Amino acid sequence: MPLEHFKITGIAVSQIFLLAAMGFFLVKRKFLEGAGLDAVSNLVLDVTLPVLIFCQLIKDFSFQAYPDWWIFPLLSIGITVIGLVVGFLLLPLIKGEQHKLQFLSLVGFQNSGYLPLALAAALLAQRELNAMFIYLFLFLCGFNLVMFSVGVYILNFHKERKFDWLNLLSMPVTVTLFSLLIIFFGLNKFVPDAVIKPLRMLGDSTLPLAMLVVGGNLAELNLKNINKRAISLLILAKMIVLPAIGLGLIIIFGIPKLIGLLILIQLAMPSAVTLSVILRNYKKEDLLVSQGILLTHLASVITIPLFLILYLLMTQ
Repeated sequence: MPLEHFKITGIAVSQIFLLAAMGFFLVKRKFLEGAGLDAVSNLVLDVTLPVLIFCQLIKDFSFQAYPDWWIFPLLSIGITVIGLVVGFLLLPLIKGEQHKLQFLSLVGFQNSGYLPLALAAALLAQRELNAMFIYLFLFLCGFNLVMFSVGVYILNFHKERKFDWLNLLSMPVTVTLFSLLIIFFGLNKFVPDAVIKPLRMLGDSTLPLAMLVVGGNLAELNLKNINKRAISLLILAKMIVLPAIGLGLIIIFGIPKLIGLLILIQLAMPSAVTLSVILRNYKKEDLLVSQGILLTHLASVITIPLFLILYLLMTQ
């Protein structure tokens, strides 16, 4: 049975990283350069992902079927708090104020969207997958609000300009709220299949495009003078301690299987690629973030299947 679990999770993770490897190769071979990668990233963030969210919510979500929908945005905030607390406890072992802040952000914020979506698609049957997508979109609504407020504040602690509160309403968050409003008033019943079908075709391109972006972003990272102490502590905290905490919480509180899987996946994710984008946007020196993003992603090839196997063994 453990061998079968390893096969399932190993195939799922390998499929994800194969797509990311293609993005990595395209950038390294100059088939896709910085401007092109930015365009694909903007396409995913502002078009295909919002379209996917809209179609999934309009088709599969209702307030009657998911009366506890509000739990998922709160759950995302709780998971972020756990990560920030673990990171904060390790800060005395990190030298330098900016190193501390970047270390804290790397531990606190995970790759919460692209990788979990792809991993769920590889692991789950269609019926469970539809529910998991709903959970993830509601989760991301809360996570994005925290990422673009607390996350920006941490990385941009010495502010040279004021934070734009409009960043809280990113396109995925806006579309999620808009879709929930449409469903609340029952207007989703009037959206014809002739509209949904082509939109869904566009939305279905989100996962492969997103993984190309992840791989391409990793290919652009510069790894010089690796901070071995900080990176070792980051991998310990992010890739081992946090998913172990997740397993403990699932056992203690008897969390239902699908929600438990969501919690474990989020706590087992590597550091958020978006952190490097925030640094670039605010013109901050990348002292630790690029190293942390790349090396936690590499470590996740081993740690994600390991914790998923433990979870599957616990819930079989």
